[in-house]
Amino acid sequence: MPEFIDDNTFGSYFETFEHTAWRLETRRGYGSDRVGEKYRRFLETDTVPDDSHRPWCTNVRAQTAQEKRIERVRIVDTRPTSEQLFLLASSASNNEAGEGIRNLWRADVEKLRLPAVDFWLFDARRALVLHFDAADEYLDAELVDDPARIVEFCQVRDAAWHYAIRREEFAAQVASKV
Repeated sequence: MPEFIDDNTFGSYFETFEHTAWRLETRRGYGSDRVGEKYRRFLETDTVPDDSHRPWCTNVRAQTAQEKRIERVRIVDTRPTSEQLFLLASSASNNEAGEGIRNLWRADVEKLRLPAVDFWLFDARRALVLHFDAADEYLDAELVDDPARIVEFCQVRDAAWHYAIRREEFAAQVASKV
């Protein structure tokens, strides 16, 4: 039976992990982004403001100062959605704070046979599988600590990170397609 955690517990994982927090983002967009002022401005101006002062970046700096790693790979379509372009632009602040964000073309994901599941992997010991509805709204996080499933998530992490492209290089590839 799946075990779901509350939002406070979810948030605490980003302060209590010991070595690594790693995420795979597979969706074409996220409902929480679409309702934000930052996204609306991006659609109007094609730019995002520096928001490196927000709590996420503050925590990233605190964790990476302790030599911990926070990383993620975002999957992007051959014709990126406006949400994917927004995440690519806004990841500059995250990168500057110390988070490693790379991108991977969806066609490469399909060749690698990576699953279409969003998850966070903490210290290669536990994972939070993120569930969304059809409108890309976050529903809940399922705690996974079964060793066999954790090994699968580690394999996904290793393959995705190996083939993913750093933000600057990826942004140049996207610009050449537009």
